[in-house]
Amino acid sequence: MSVRELVVLGTASQVPTRHRNHNGYLLRWDGEGILFDPGEGTQRQMLRAGVAAHDLNRICVTHFHGDHSLGLAGVIQRINLDRVPHEITAHYPRSGQRFFDRLRYATAYRETVGITEAPVDADGPLARAGGYTLQARKLSHPVESYGYRIVEPDGRRMLPKRLAAHGIKGPDVGRIQREGALGGVSLEDVSEVRRGQRFAFVMDTRLCDGVYALAEDCDMLVIESTFLDDDEELAVEHGHLTAGQAARVARDAGVRHLVLTHFSQRYTDPDEFECQARAAGYEGELSVAYDLLRVPVPKRR
Repeated sequence: MSVRELVVLGTASQVPTRHRNHNGYLLRWDGEGILFDPGEGTQRQMLRAGVAAHDLNRICVTHFHGDHSLGLAGVIQRINLDRVPHEITAHYPRSGQRFFDRLRYATAYRETVGITEAPVDADGPLARAGGYTLQARKLSHPVESYGYRIVEPDGRRMLPKRLAAHGIKGPDVGRIQREGALGGVSLEDVSEVRRGQRFAFVMDTRLCDGVYALAEDCDMLVIESTFLDDDEELAVEHGHLTAGQAARVARDAGVRHLVLTHFSQRYTDPDEFECQARAAGYEGELSVAYDLLRVPVPKRR
């Protein structure tokens, strides 16, 4: 059975708190695991969440500030210690190659697993894997930063009443799906478009075109909301979003489930982020993330 869910490993910005670890997010997408922005302490959070190194297939780093990348060293060494048997690909801004190299080889260890490095230096598709395309868009932050988007191709949903009307049943259902037609009946006659799912991961950034492009029509949007709206000037100065800004992006982009995260340590009441997101007009599903939260990707429309 396929599983599509977000496992939140950490939700703090800049510095961890007693209740929030540095960033870390695992997206389970059917048989694959995509680890986003492993900050300091990610390896321990994986243990607490029941996530193993064997669950990882990709690592996606948005930028090389420490709260988004210092956990790389431990995660990579754990991948090698556990001798993960499959290929793991790492994506990160090419401009930060020296930081990735330092983290990958931060200390001595026995390298047993080949990690494929696939740096990002432009908007567009990065990889086509089984069942999805991984895309990147540049964001607006004091250091080069990219957001990531996963797009599942559209498929077809079979319509039982139309199949019955054309006398198609049993093995012939699979045959018309594979061949596109059967006895003068086309696949379009007995099915409809099943829209592929979309997921986006948007971390440290000001409002920019890339934010909207990543969020467009997403089933789930994981997005930073470092500040509350009263501190919007600070957000702009430091290259971040407020809860209201993130929610308006989700509202305008037609996002089904909004996950707010990456909270400044200056705030102690997470309910304020939800209140401001609702006040901004977002009416879909909403999660204010906390460490070890699991959020299912909404079912297909």
